[in-house]
Amino acid sequence: MKIGSIDLGYRPVMLAPMEDVTDHSFRLICKELGADMVYTEFVSADALIRNIAATTRKLHINEKERPTAIQIYGREVGPMVEAAKIVEEANPDILDINFGCPVKKVAGKGAGAGLLRDVPKMLEITRAVVDAVKLPVTVKTRLGWDCENKIIVDLAERLQDCGIKAITVHGRTRSQMYTGEADWEMIAKVKANQRLKIPVIGNGDITTPERLVEAFEKSGVDGVMVGRASIGAPWIFHDMKQYMATGKKCDTLPIDRKFAILRRQIAESIDRIDEYRGILHIRRHLAASPLFKGIPNFRETRIAMLRASTNDELMSILDHIENDIIPSIS
Repeated sequence: MKIGSIDLGYRPVMLAPMEDVTDHSFRLICKELGADMVYTEFVSADALIRNIAATTRKLHINEKERPTAIQIYGREVGPMVEAAKIVEEANPDILDINFGCPVKKVAGKGAGAGLLRDVPKMLEITRAVVDAVKLPVTVKTRLGWDCENKIIVDLAERLQDCGIKAITVHGRTRSQMYTGEADWEMIAKVKANQRLKIPVIGNGDITTPERLVEAFEKSGVDGVMVGRASIGAPWIFHDMKQYMATGKKCDTLPIDRKFAILRRQIAESIDRIDEYRGILHIRRHLAASPLFKGIPNFRETRIAMLRASTNDELMSILDHIENDIIPSIS
């Protein structure tokens, strides 16, 4: 699969853009574990052109994580074009436009998935951004605003006509948010449109290696994007690539390696921000990690882990879980 001149190989698996998750440390870890391409957190066009420090920091790319896409969102043509030019100076491999974020503070203000209710403006923004930069431009969006308006098959074709080089389709409507099941049959219909010549990337509910392969086989998509299943478990890319290569469900990484990965995430989060806020940032990964699921009588330890406010305290709890609790139930 190619996006412009970027060759991602056969059936690439990508890390989805996720706010407060896909910082450059997490992207690099996922890349090392098998992700074929990674995406930044989404970047507000308005905040970027105002030079807000927290936003401009999102443009940092480690050379080892490439290929990397920077994703921007906004509701007006002018700011989106200006932001696209700023992003181009950061030298990502791909510029992605977010037309899929469903949260109220974005979609409710007419950006992200909000533009599914104003397709002419969506197309105007897309065309203007494509014309403004030399980077390959892609789009990530949803099936439509709600179940009565699943417009994605026609919309994908119209976005292609604006000059985008690939489209990612999350198999839900905006009204669904993240509830219900992703509709991969609709994604398959997008791919089956013979007038659509650009790569189609599917997204939604890809939580296991088996579901990944099923998505490729049943929908025919060119690539698959993995999002929430990677939070607290970046090794999911290792498991998926191994399953794709062998056709067999193989052993995942050893548990000590997984704990080492979580400790690395904590350390790099602290180094990037500071001890207190770095630990706050990483709690989402700790809360979601499957490493701790199924451990009996774990409630008090879990609460202590998620309330820890210093690195020493958190490391001590993780050491106790890895070296005392888990061996006792094995």
